[in-house]
Amino acid sequence: MSDWQLQEAKARFSELIKRAGSEGPQRVTVHGKPTAVVLSEVEYQRLKRPRLRFVEFMRKSPLVGVELDLQRDKTPTRETKLR
Repeated sequence: MSDWQLQEAKARFSELIKRAGSEGPQRVTVHGKPTAVVLSEVEYQRLKRPRLRFVEFMRKSPLVGVELDLQRDKTPTRETKLR
């Protein structure tokens, strides 16, 4: 992510927008402090898209219906010597 001072971002606004589209998010700083991030429309829409709840995510898994052997091995643990 590139950093732009506010004055530079204002003076080269077209370049800032083009870079956001081609290189990814661009950070704008004011007095050296991060203040804003310029995103491409595609990136913004991706972030804005609603996320699935965990249950919905699991139901859409390609592994739905696969039988898993979830039985625990019940053999005793082995003895170890502690110093």
